[in-house]
Amino acid sequence: MMESALEIKGTADGLLAVLPDDDWPASVRALLEAIDLRADFFRGAQLTLQLGGIEAHAGELGSLRDVLASREVHLRFVQSDHPATQEAAANLGLLARPRPPAPRPSPTDDEATGHGVEGEDCLFLQRTLRSGHKVHYPGHVVVLGDINPGAEIVAGGNVIVWGRLRGTVHAGAGGQESAVVCALDLAPTQLRIGAQIAVSPDRRGKPRPETALIRDGQLVAEPWSIEGKR
Repeated sequence: MMESALEIKGTADGLLAVLPDDDWPASVRALLEAIDLRADFFRGAQLTLQLGGIEAHAGELGSLRDVLASREVHLRFVQSDHPATQEAAANLGLLARPRPPAPRPSPTDDEATGHGVEGEDCLFLQRTLRSGHKVHYPGHVVVLGDINPGAEIVAGGNVIVWGRLRGTVHAGAGGQESAVVCALDLAPTQLRIGAQIAVSPDRRGKPRPETALIRDGQLVAEPWSIEGKR
C-alpha cells in the first residue's frame, strides 16, 4: 500500500513529506489523502517534499503546489536527487536542494531535536518562539522557553511549555481529545484541544503552572500537578 511508504515528519522548517521512489501519481494521491484526513493539523503548514529519485516535471510540481495551496498547505522546498526535478522546482520559484545523504540525529542541534518516547514522537525546542514562528509536528511538542503572542504550535499530541504560553496552541490536532497543554504560565491567545477552542480569560492573581485538558466535554484549566493528571 502506498500509504505505508509515505512518511510525514516534523522539522524546524515545518513538515517534511517523504514520498516513495516510484509512482508519482500514486505518491501524490497518498499525500493528499493524508492531508485530507488531518486537515486541521496541516492547515497553514510549511511543507518540504522529499522526492528522492522521482523525475517530476514543472507542470506536475506546479499542479501539486496549487492543489496543496487550495488546502492551505504551503510548498516551500523540494529535496530531490534528480537534476530534472531540481530544475523544475527552481523554475517554479521553489527552493530546491539535494536529498540529505542520510538521517542523522544531532545531539548538538538546539533548534529541533526529536527525543523518542517509545512508540511516540516528540519534538524538543530549547528557545523562545516569537511572533510569526510556526511549528507543526505530528507528535508531542516540548518547549523550554516562552511562546510569544503571534507564535503558533500545532501538534498531534501534547504540548508542554516550560515557560510562558501567550501565543496560539492546538494540541491533539488530529482529533485526539485526550491531549493536554501544560505551561508554567498559561495565558494563550487561543488554545485548542481536538475540536474544542478557548481563549484565555483575564488573569486574576499571580501566574501558576496549569494544565489545559478536556473534561466532560469542556476545555478547562487545572493546576499543573501529578494529582491533576487524568
